[in-house]
Amino acid sequence: MPRPIRARIHLDAVRHNYRRAKAMAPGARALAVVKANAYGHGAVAVSRALAEEADGFAVAYLEEGLELRESGIRAPILLLDGIFSPDEMTILDRARLTPVIHSRLQLEWLLAARPEHPLDCWIKMDSGMHRMGFAPEDFAAAYAELADCRHVRSLVLMSHFARADEPNHDYTAQQMRVFEEATAAICAPRSLSNSAAVFAWPRAHGDWIRPGIMLYGASPFEGARGSTASLRPAMTLESALISVRELSPGEPVGYGGRFVCERATRVGVAAIGYADGYPRHAPDGTPVAVKGRMTRIVGRVSMDLVTLDLTGIADAAIGDPVELWGGQVSANAVAEASGTIAYQLFTNISRRVPLIYEDG
Repeated sequence: MPRPIRARIHLDAVRHNYRRAKAMAPGARALAVVKANAYGHGAVAVSRALAEEADGFAVAYLEEGLELRESGIRAPILLLDGIFSPDEMTILDRARLTPVIHSRLQLEWLLAARPEHPLDCWIKMDSGMHRMGFAPEDFAAAYAELADCRHVRSLVLMSHFARADEPNHDYTAQQMRVFEEATAAICAPRSLSNSAAVFAWPRAHGDWIRPGIMLYGASPFEGARGSTASLRPAMTLESALISVRELSPGEPVGYGGRFVCERATRVGVAAIGYADGYPRHAPDGTPVAVKGRMTRIVGRVSMDLVTLDLTGIADAAIGDPVELWGGQVSANAVAEASGTIAYQLFTNISRRVPLIYEDG
């Protein structure tokens, strides 16, 4: 029998979440962000599921874009990191991919190129994230050079928020002001909103939104936020019990004896561990569901195994299902308990875990 572990990917949930993003930004077009293998959900399968309705897709770099083109995706595909060498311009041109231009060097490569087709481009401003992008004072000049380039067909202005997931912090408003002031004289489409801004900063919606983590049903915010309740989890990570035992008070569980039984305790073992992408540092008490009932992790997560408290689930037996996250166990709750974010949970899922696609 195969090892009892899989990640079920609910493609209908992805479509629901994309539609939710569009509904929250009326009139805006939406790029479905499918970088990093669609946050671990499978970029080709997710993109095909959205192909009939997505306005476009966003990936990180050239190879991710080519994978989508080769799988039959014909919608616009944005390369968020742009290109890494002038040689990539030829490949980008043939595949009809859209680069983000965020540096002087990239701008020079594009101006020197001799593409076979007119290019659609996005140009990025550093409005306060301070990773990539033209400084606000240099942005208009860079835009003018691109606008005057004979092989550039269209341009979209963009920036990225550093703290949009903190709705009560004024830094996002500051970034919007910087962007608006630097682009006041430019007539072109605009894109600012990631998932957090789709929910929390409607003034930033602009012409294009870029939903990412929300497509996969996880909240971009720490803690509960009512506006994200309509999202549907797109991944159910599940395994099964492969061992059940009774331990006496005072008995330790797992490496280092981190958890010590305070009373007679039923302990189950599920076939999943950190080599599969489950967070190694998940503490005692991290939520998990066994046979549809909520319980907790006890003891350190091992490479291939995790130990669970079955004391309140008297009928749990070998073979019973275990949900690590999904419709019952919130990925955000697991991430918060483990000191990370849902983005990392999803993208850490390893090749050892089969992705099983379900639609409808």
